[in-house]
Amino acid sequence: MKILQYLHDALCRSDRPDIDVPRFIRSQSLNVPIGLRPLTAADCDEWNEVRWRNDAWLGPWESGDPLHGASISFDEWIRMMRRNERAGTGVVFAIEHDGRIVGQISLGAICYGAMRTGIVGYWIDERCAGRGYAPMAVALLADWAMLDATGPRLHRMEIDILPENERSRRVVAKVGARFEGVRKAYMYVNGRWRDHESYALLAGDAPGGFTARLMRE
Repeated sequence: MKILQYLHDALCRSDRPDIDVPRFIRSQSLNVPIGLRPLTAADCDEWNEVRWRNDAWLGPWESGDPLHGASISFDEWIRMMRRNERAGTGVVFAIEHDGRIVGQISLGAICYGAMRTGIVGYWIDERCAGRGYAPMAVALLADWAMLDATGPRLHRMEIDILPENERSRRVVAKVGARFEGVRKAYMYVNGRWRDHESYALLAGDAPGGFTARLMRE
């Protein structure tokens, strides 16, 4: 057991346990129309309106709990996010355009030590689909999480998508994420364990910044 604990600590120890979450992530110099900001309890009504209005749009891709655990309120979810930030394990941002929520992006399952990796998830309001907001959000997140001195300084960000999710396939293509293979029965989606395609961005992929690279193309 001591050997296993040593290996776990070496690979995933939280050597930077408290994530310094910025109040807003944006790139005005590149004329990016969106920004990222932490969700707060004050966002409850707006977030719920956007999320539930998009229930049918997002439903096919929605992951769930195979053990059917108890649901939590929005306020409880916000408190859980603050705990995750303090533990250094994850962060969730609202994607904002012109002062309103148009989606969400998260960075979770963060490991430090020898791995320095995290997993990205996102969704966009159907009314804003096709405007490039999702790849912009991924690029902004990557710049902060992997290249910014105030971020968690990760080496790798992973994005896992259902093979039939063509919109997400276009997102990973636009940001230049590398296909790494198929993860069998990787995530519980709509009542069953589903295979996912795994893509990754590495910190060294865009020395000049992921947002700058995206906006040039």
